[in-house]
Amino acid sequence: MRLRTLAIELSKLEGISKQKIEFEQYQTGGDLAARWLSDILAFDDISDDCRVADLGSGNGILGIGTVLLGAKSAFLVEIDEESCSVCRRNIESLGLQEQVEVIHLEIGMDDLELGDIDLIISNPPWGRQTKAADRPFLEAIISIGAKAHLMHSAEATHVEKFFMKSDWSTEKYGIGDFALPAAYQHHIRKRGRTSAVFWRMTPPIRDMPI
Repeated sequence: MRLRTLAIELSKLEGISKQKIEFEQYQTGGDLAARWLSDILAFDDISDDCRVADLGSGNGILGIGTVLLGAKSAFLVEIDEESCSVCRRNIESLGLQEQVEVIHLEIGMDDLELGDIDLIISNPPWGRQTKAADRPFLEAIISIGAKAHLMHSAEATHVEKFFMKSDWSTEKYGIGDFALPAAYQHHIRKRGRTSAVFWRMTPPIRDMPI
């Protein structure tokens, strides 16, 4: 699927109408999602036998996008019940019920049992409202142990250090503008933008037992 076609399809998805500040919900736009997913595809990290976990899926735009690009299946993991309902409607609108599953749970608090996962993708809360709000997501990536792509604030300095402590390889491969609409009462400007960085995380290769 061409980049422009993917962006158009993702832009058609239903968004979250009532974003919740406690979850730091900011909608990833179709153009940005398409560009990021195309970068992930260029790494050969999306394939026709790939099982994907989208942690903190929001309206499901990223996980759904991986399936549109050829992934075998995707799990959309989301804490917000309303967002889960939006995910299900978006899945149904594309006829992807057999390939995409929504899982309603709180990462870091509830047991996350996904089976074998080949790729993790996540745009976690950046911790601007609650300090270290991203930590359960980073820990979940380590726990699952699959290669991962992460979108995070360009101002964050802890991401690389966190993964290097567990002997993971990290690569910062892109930067983009992330739109911040005035969704919450504390926002002064009607719209804003911030810089987001794209990371690729690779787990360490463990020695096979003799």
